[in-house]
Amino acid sequence: MIDIEKSLRNTNITVSLQKKNNIYHAIINYKDDNNKRKQKWISTGIKVARGNKRLALRKAEKYREKFEKLFLSKMQMLQDQNEQAQKYLFFRERLNTIFPNNKNYDEDILFIDYLKLWIKKAKANLEFTTYSVHLQMINSRINSYFSSHPIKLLELNHTHIQSFYEFLLSENLKSSTIIRYHAIIRKSLDYAFKQDLIATNPADKVNCPRKNVFVGSFYSVDELNTLFEKSKDDVLHLVILLTAFYGLRRSEVLGLKWSAIDFENKTITIKHTVVEINLNGKKKILSKDRTKTNSSYRILPLTEEVMNALYEVKSRQEKNKNFRTFYTNKYKDYICLDKKGKLLEPDYVTSHFRLLLVKNDLRRIRFHDLRHSCASLLLSRNIPMKAIQEWLGHANFSTTANIYAHLDMKAKILSAEAISSAFSSAK
Repeated sequence: MIDIEKSLRNTNITVSLQKKNNIYHAIINYKDDNNKRKQKWISTGIKVARGNKRLALRKAEKYREKFEKLFLSKMQMLQDQNEQAQKYLFFRERLNTIFPNNKNYDEDILFIDYLKLWIKKAKANLEFTTYSVHLQMINSRINSYFSSHPIKLLELNHTHIQSFYEFLLSENLKSSTIIRYHAIIRKSLDYAFKQDLIATNPADKVNCPRKNVFVGSFYSVDELNTLFEKSKDDVLHLVILLTAFYGLRRSEVLGLKWSAIDFENKTITIKHTVVEINLNGKKKILSKDRTKTNSSYRILPLTEEVMNALYEVKSRQEKNKNFRTFYTNKYKDYICLDKKGKLLEPDYVTSHFRLLLVKNDLRRIRFHDLRHSCASLLLSRNIPMKAIQEWLGHANFSTTANIYAHLDMKAKILSAEAISSAFSSAK
């Protein structure tokens, strides 16, 4: 790296006067880039005459100062070029060390190309479901936008990212969805920062949209009873019953196995999940012998209604096994199966539930709103919020409180009565 001040001292730029053709000339002495002594002659335009030497010296000094500034500027430019070259060299070496491949990546790598390299690298440290969602989001809107707006990784700044979020808003995407895009971009750039590929993380300066306040729909007790009655001959009847009684997530109810049911001690253990992912445009069902979080693993008491429904389904499945021509034993460990013994798929549950409501002229809610209905019912029966958190399997109390606090009207009425009583006493 070039030290400008040291180079300037070593160069030792001086000036002297020489007479040529009866004119004073300024002789600037300096050293070139190869440390060789050089001279530059500049005419002062002042004739050699008595009293003109001092005037010529002052003019020569001005020439020296001007030359020194030009020299300093040149040295600065050389230093900048040297630093940039060193920076790019380090970037290329680091990039190809982190992402070894047949292709040699350089400082011109686009942000979108880096993002695709990063997700491959991050796959080993991500849940497969998380990886598939990240990959799908990268290959869809992120790829579409940043391919039409090609920006180098080294040139990416917060305004580029902010413009992407504004584009997503113009596409009428929910702020919660944009926050998920932000999480992916920020995580990828944070990795680049920690690997010394970029000096700062530009995503840290972005103003992300505020998350929408969620207000879930829910069924009343009467509506739930009507739903139970209308669905009793439907393939989703047990799925609906389990979800409404225990507030299960879709992945949890479909992941239930017979081993999770203890008929003797009357308990149900939530410990398996079934999810549907989209990987490179192909749908894939993924079974996991664990729940979403540690708090999602829970053991709950088996109610009489659910236990009877389970007995009925178990008996029906045992009978269906005799019809081997159309019945499969591949999913015999699972509870929620169709008539052919196949595992009910998540997308099917969502779409069929919607059709079931339309067919029976019931109020339209999402399947997930059965979980909210369970929470609402518990709140209306004065069950503490902490107990509801454990029943639903939320990791944090704040999650439960944020989602369902607006339903806790009895607590608000008690607060209103307390305030009213306080003012009445003051009077």
